[in-house]
Amino acid sequence: MTTSTTRDKVVSLVESWLEPGRFQDYCPNGLQVEGRESVAHVVTGVTASQAFIDAAIEAGADMLLVHHGYFWKGEDQRIRGMKKRRLQALLREDVSLLAYHLPLDDHPELGNNRQLGEVLELRSASPVQEGGLVWMGELATPMTASRLSGLLEERLHRTPLHVGHGVDQIRRVAWCTGAAQGFIGQALEAGADAFISGEISEPTVHTAREDGIHYFSAGHHATERYGVQAVGERLAQELGIRHTFIDIDNPV
Repeated sequence: MTTSTTRDKVVSLVESWLEPGRFQDYCPNGLQVEGRESVAHVVTGVTASQAFIDAAIEAGADMLLVHHGYFWKGEDQRIRGMKKRRLQALLREDVSLLAYHLPLDDHPELGNNRQLGEVLELRSASPVQEGGLVWMGELATPMTASRLSGLLEERLHRTPLHVGHGVDQIRRVAWCTGAAQGFIGQALEAGADAFISGEISEPTVHTAREDGIHYFSAGHHATERYGVQAVGERLAQELGIRHTFIDIDNPV
């Protein structure tokens, strides 16, 4: 049976897990928009877009929990246009917004990187350096770049872009979710046969070709679906509240 709890209890519990105070981030982590005090239904998603807000409110959400929230450094601070409409919808319905960026990437159990490793069933997964965001693990069975592309497409429901070259049979795989293509150098230093991230930049292609590593751009959104779901499920288990994940697809 679903029960209710308080907004502050949810926030306190999530912050005890993710420890946002340890990070210097590009946005404020935690409660970004304060809604009603009572919480019975948390809806998680990757990004607090208008489509996600509308779908979550339709589903009866008391609180939204996302990876990509608001108030990023360098953005226009004025509340107008898209930002006004999003905030207006939340405030009108008295729905809270919780957002965690780097703390959700980093967490060793609930984080995006750990969860992506589990989705891909990579063995002995761990960060390549203490406190780092790049992880590495091993495939149960070495496979070609074509087969690894197929695995990514099957598990993430997105056809990855593969560039570069390297060993014929890939065994050691490094990864970092989102826009982490710039960490390809760390993957090389760690001895990875392949590196997976969400996005790709022009220099990434040359690095992969010239330094001999397979690079897979598997989608920023597609690689970061899993941390918020893990947190939402843990909240449901700990507090007895309802959790729903809503996926508003993004081709990037």
